[in-house]
Amino acid sequence: MDIRRVEEFMKLVEESETKTFPFTGKLKVGVDLGTAYIVLVVLDEENHPVACEKQAASVLRDGVVVDYTGALRIVSELKEKLEARIGQELVNCAIAMPAGTEGSVKTHQYVAEGAGFEVTAILDEPSSANAVYQIEDGVIVDIGGGTTGLALLKGGKVVEIEDEPTGGTHLTLVLAGNYHISFAEAEAIKQDYSRHKEILPVVKATVEKIASIINRYIKPGDVDTIYLCGGTCCLTGIEQIIQKETGIRTIKPANPFLVTPTGIAMNCKV
Repeated sequence: MDIRRVEEFMKLVEESETKTFPFTGKLKVGVDLGTAYIVLVVLDEENHPVACEKQAASVLRDGVVVDYTGALRIVSELKEKLEARIGQELVNCAIAMPAGTEGSVKTHQYVAEGAGFEVTAILDEPSSANAVYQIEDGVIVDIGGGTTGLALLKGGKVVEIEDEPTGGTHLTLVLAGNYHISFAEAEAIKQDYSRHKEILPVVKATVEKIASIINRYIKPGDVDTIYLCGGTCCLTGIEQIIQKETGIRTIKPANPFLVTPTGIAMNCKV
């Protein structure tokens, strides 16, 4: 992976949360229904960032929609915000699922269609990230709010995908119990980069559990590098714990949070 290319690209995607970039031609949208956040990323036909909107949400559990009405409302509101910023209707989108939750494809699709999109591509989340990373050989580990997903790549092709229900929500629950505070307060602490050094020892056992999920499917001889993405990977130092527990070199870009929704958008057919 060309880490510099990825970080420069993702910096533009991050900028598109507050800045709307000019574009020509048709637009591609990625709709990422996450356990902690719902994110919509808009790219042009050449995959240049145009705009991005996100909102904290608790309408999914372990990658499965548990509040259809809430999910539909949030996606509709984010779509309207983007259309107001861009000045035109957004038509086509791609969606993605955690591996192993294929039975929920229809619900995700109904949410997107209910908001006025035509779904033109359906993917799994770790594979979506590889549209950004462009890895030939290795394993992508997408640690989201509810699940940890893996995509093993050989020769640029995904040969195996796995997913298990452990993610950022579990880290937040540990923090809430440790500090005797509410879930919302613990979530705020987790997202405060200035406190990451303080909280890393508190959540270390949970991160080690995530590493054990990786170890269940991947051995050091299988790949030489683990590539991280997903919002939970924003935790400073998480890559060092995973590298120590797996024995495999582990890297992440500066902003791993928006990698998957951007990769979803790149796969949108227009």
